[in-house]
Amino acid sequence: MKNQKKKILEYTAVFQEEKSGGYSVWVPELPGCTSQGETLDEAKGNIEEAISLYLEDASSDIVASSANSGLQFFVPVRVAYG
Repeated sequence: MKNQKKKILEYTAVFQEEKSGGYSVWVPELPGCTSQGETLDEAKGNIEEAISLYLEDASSDIVASSANSGLQFFVPVRVAYG
């Protein structure tokens, strides 16, 4: 059996604490790739598994173009309302 090198891909996961408890998490670069967990650690583990499953079914073009290039960041934005 031939040793195959694996790429390490990095994605931005967005975690949201739910009012009812637990966390929802999704990956903007991978549409439809979402998960949840009762704790942050559980949600993180679940989204890592969801990403792996997502990538198994994705074409190599999608995988290559979706990996985080380090150009994303979050900026708080304030908007007057009412």
